[in-house]
Amino acid sequence: MGWRQNHKSVLSHFISQLNAYDEESLHDILEAVVNATCTTHTVKDEAEAIQMFIFQNNRGKKPSNLEIIKAQFLYNIHLYCTSEDEKAELISEVKNRFEHIYKSISKIEGNIDEDDILTYTLRVYFNSLDASNALQKVDEELGKDDSRIKFIRSFTHSLADSFEQMTVFFHNEQTDIMAHTLWIIGQPAIIFPFVIKAYSNGVSDDDFRLLAKALTSIFLRHRVIGTRAVLTWRLNDVFKKFEGDVHAVVNHIEWMKTTTDGWWDYWNNVEFKRMLEGNFDGGHGIAKIILWLYENHLIEKGKSGYGLKRYDAVEKSQCEHIAPNKENQDANSGYCPYDDEFRESYLNCLGNYLLLSGHHNESIGNTTFEAKRNTYTQLLQQQEIRNMTEQDHLWDKTKIDKRKELIVDFVMVTF
Repeated sequence: MGWRQNHKSVLSHFISQLNAYDEESLHDILEAVVNATCTTHTVKDEAEAIQMFIFQNNRGKKPSNLEIIKAQFLYNIHLYCTSEDEKAELISEVKNRFEHIYKSISKIEGNIDEDDILTYTLRVYFNSLDASNALQKVDEELGKDDSRIKFIRSFTHSLADSFEQMTVFFHNEQTDIMAHTLWIIGQPAIIFPFVIKAYSNGVSDDDFRLLAKALTSIFLRHRVIGTRAVLTWRLNDVFKKFEGDVHAVVNHIEWMKTTTDGWWDYWNNVEFKRMLEGNFDGGHGIAKIILWLYENHLIEKGKSGYGLKRYDAVEKSQCEHIAPNKENQDANSGYCPYDDEFRESYLNCLGNYLLLSGHHNESIGNTTFEAKRNTYTQLLQQQEIRNMTEQDHLWDKTKIDKRKELIVDFVMVTF
């Protein structure tokens, strides 16, 4: 019975798809199927088989760059190793390394793509964050008669190490809030070359947290300020020199936060504070991250024994307007009047935003402040709103200014 139902389902699918074609097109499809043939090409050796994989792979799924590089390496080993013993030894070595790589992939699958880790490895191996032509460099290295075999051995070692370090990072990210914060805020193409170098050079846990916090700081600024200035170029020199001394990286970023040099000052304190105090309309994603950071700040200020929250701890988190986007017309709404100043400077500022779960936000809608206030019982920042309005149960410009100041002061001191 199961086979018949499945057969009918497949048949129905084909009928529905073919109904969209006219008679002439159906005739062409039928002729193509009837006249289709399969060709067979017998390869003479493994090198030719690898060459066919590289140039004629036609499985219906494009091979990853990692697969292609592995095939290129094996092909070059077959062609250019000087002896059968050397060939067998290097093939075994490369295959063993890729076995470890595939085991790493299975552990971190869903977090990051294998070709992305290949890109980070290329940046580490060629020691440059600005590595847009790194794959071309691999081809160039494979074209050097005197060093291609040495390069294959060296690069596969670096590649396996990178995958191992990424596995370590995502394991640590589950329990280390600073690593988790870096993962949430940072740009992977920049942070992970630093992470790989740090772990490969055996930095301590404390030093790694210093590095993660510094990188988090500059990336948070980059996202808040929204400048088109290229951060990669400003971090490339310090990346090239980085061999485990995190203080050099930390000091460089601290300097970037205070400098007034025109090529570097896009992320300085003046610009950062100006944007934090401004309008976040259209920037709910980064505002939500700031409120998550602020929640953990409030947790740290409170009684000990309560762990910091991961970014996904609040289910389908959203940025709620305490004073709603659309003015509540109730005579006792609990909000101040929506004059031009309020709409321009208060409605979409950090002081008027609150972190809520998606369900919580949807359930309260555009209601009065009193009704909203009664539901603010889940997070410490919600309780903070209740405390601020304990006397008058009113949400106005004065309260928004006060809360914005609290959030901005925290962010400026911490990041």
